[in-house]
Amino acid sequence: MKSDYLEFDHGNYEWSVRTFTLVRKLLSVKLKLHHQEGRIRQGDIFLFNHFARFETFIPQYLIYRGSGTYCRSVAAAEFLEGDGRLARYLKSVGVVPNNLPELFPLLTREILHGFKVILFPEGGMVKDRRVLDREGKYNIYSRTAKNRRKHHTGAAVLALGVEACKEAVRLADARNDREGLAAWQESLDFESLEELRAAVAKPTSIVPANITFYPIRVSDNLLQQGMELMNRGLSRRLSEELLIEGNILLKDTDMDIRLGEPLHPGMCWNWWERRLLERSLAGCRDPAKLFQRETAPQLWGERFLARRHQKHVLEIRDLYMQRMYSEVSVNLSHVASLLIMALVERGDFSIEAPLFRRMLYLAVKYVQVIDGVRQHRSICNPSCYGGLVERRGCGGLEQLIESCRNSGLVAESKDCYRFLPKLCDEHEFDDIRLENLVAVYANEVAPRRGVVAWVGKALEEGPRLSLRALSHYRFDDELRALSRARESFSDPRYDEINKAETATQSGEPFLLLHETEDGRTPDLARTGILLVHGFLASPVEMRGLGERLHAAGFSVLGVRLKGHGTSPWDLRECSWEDWLDSVRRGYEILSGFVPRICIAGFSTGGALALALAAEQPPGLAGLAAVSVPMKFVNRNMIFAPLLHRANRLVRWISSAEGVMPFRHHESEFPDVNYQHMPVRGLYELTRMVEALEEHLPEVRCPLLAMQASEDPVVVPGSAKEIAARAGSQIKRVEIIPWQHHGIIQGDVGQTRALIEEFFCSLATGLPEFGSDLD
Repeated sequence: MKSDYLEFDHGNYEWSVRTFTLVRKLLSVKLKLHHQEGRIRQGDIFLFNHFARFETFIPQYLIYRGSGTYCRSVAAAEFLEGDGRLARYLKSVGVVPNNLPELFPLLTREILHGFKVILFPEGGMVKDRRVLDREGKYNIYSRTAKNRRKHHTGAAVLALGVEACKEAVRLADARNDREGLAAWQESLDFESLEELRAAVAKPTSIVPANITFYPIRVSDNLLQQGMELMNRGLSRRLSEELLIEGNILLKDTDMDIRLGEPLHPGMCWNWWERRLLERSLAGCRDPAKLFQRETAPQLWGERFLARRHQKHVLEIRDLYMQRMYSEVSVNLSHVASLLIMALVERGDFSIEAPLFRRMLYLAVKYVQVIDGVRQHRSICNPSCYGGLVERRGCGGLEQLIESCRNSGLVAESKDCYRFLPKLCDEHEFDDIRLENLVAVYANEVAPRRGVVAWVGKALEEGPRLSLRALSHYRFDDELRALSRARESFSDPRYDEINKAETATQSGEPFLLLHETEDGRTPDLARTGILLVHGFLASPVEMRGLGERLHAAGFSVLGVRLKGHGTSPWDLRECSWEDWLDSVRRGYEILSGFVPRICIAGFSTGGALALALAAEQPPGLAGLAAVSVPMKFVNRNMIFAPLLHRANRLVRWISSAEGVMPFRHHESEFPDVNYQHMPVRGLYELTRMVEALEEHLPEVRCPLLAMQASEDPVVVPGSAKEIAARAGSQIKRVEIIPWQHHGIIQGDVGQTRALIEEFFCSLATGLPEFGSDLD
């Protein structure tokens, strides 16, 4: 078969890939492909959902980058009519019209020769993302029919046809039918019989894939504004598409593409169907005739097999659509939109914003543990959703609420969300993305019935969520944050530094609770201890002290400072305010278990504890600040800001990482501490100390300041200076005779016992001692 569509223009194809690679760097859309190793190489027919026009060019690019293989894709015939520039270009890169005569035989040959085929079984853009009817069956809106219809079956028909073709060749080979093999070799354009045998040995594979965008924005963009200036009569449909897709391309948007579990249609035939198929295939030596038999059977056996074939086509269609929609990357806006629609459906058109955020947080935590749900970072990275229950707020929810407010869906007043009647209105297909983004998000995630069910459970249980249960969830977030950070900084480009590290101890935060009060004094039962480790270390540095305090009867939380316990590269990205936020979160978590809290911080951890104490959080009962720097012994610290700025300048003007991004550090405890100090971290230490000096007078809680007599890191007298400048009425200084910095981890001079004694005295009543600064 000869056709204009048979030949790829290799130069055009590779030019297109290079051009898209360049354009991708200039755009704000963040494209990420998720798939198992080998899935692109092994797949034959790739199916994608369709929400935006430009996304039709993405799969070919990704598959070529992932396997070096060219792709055929099928498009509406109107795009390839005539001899215009666009039509010629599309033909040159493998696009064929959906009305091409003998389309299926052409694609069968291409698949057998190793090319990939890309199809969009929805048959057009599904702007409302509604793919289920009221009975839960898969169907979509057809712009042509102006009604809802089933998804296309072309991928199933093609896959079964390719598999039947392979079966026919294998059957001829098994029967040693040399004439039949030669005919198949010629009709399928194979140069040798060995190549043909290799091609038919591989099972045909359909790979359902899903493209998910986050967030979707409805605000104006430059592309839309420019087009409207040039075309005053721009149709509403085109204006809507330019607005939505322009925002995806020009504003920070995640484009998650997930390749799902493959289907192997050849497995659908049972043994007697396969026998009938073998009889039907006898004498068939051309793919065109094979597809003719399936569409226009003549004999009784062929008609019966055709009915079975159609049954399997529908089953395969439903299965690949189910798998396609199950690959949606569930994001925060999906969960929030389901929650809003559930509230509206039960007649709740107003809700306090803090309660809504707590319900949403609980829904996120429920969704995280649903098996098989693909999670976008907005619901699996605590830094994205944790603000729902923190004072810093949650940017993802704020962005959604702003879009809803601008669209007339939600109003805010006095820390309350009001859901407006427009949420219940019906909208035109080309308007719904502008008019009701909540419905679009809710529709997109509706096929994930488990997600819908758990959001409903969060709606019911959210108002009853206890502070203790909330704190358990938030501690789980601390563990998840550590896991995410380790994953983020495990890339090979960080290997040189990471592999030189010697820390082997766990970097996890720890939580030691007493679930009952049995065997404890009531005062200790009501007091918890927050432990804060030092610079370059991790919570394990404070674990020994934590276990001692827990044995004494306290509940204990060892917090992890951001950037620690992972990689020096992670620490390099952090400010001292990030570390303080870590301490604040730890304090809030522990507050869910006990009404009173004492803090013990070592070195940098002690400085952060003092900074938090200066904020005078509710429930703070006392503070032990150990080896806290007011000044450093190493005078070179004064150059840290200068070196940090030099590094930033070098990174700004080149791809280099800076003049000196890290300095080697000889640690007292190399199995706990980083061996590479980020210069950025040293700079942040100087900033932290400057801020601490200013806020020390605001520290009012009882204070124990401790330091080694010959501390090689912190200037002698720092502990006394801290106690003298703090605003505490009750304060005490302990100088431990020792020549090293780490007096807590080494438990030198009964350091841990002194801290325990101090906290026990605070838990049971005010200490006997007063100011002891001598």
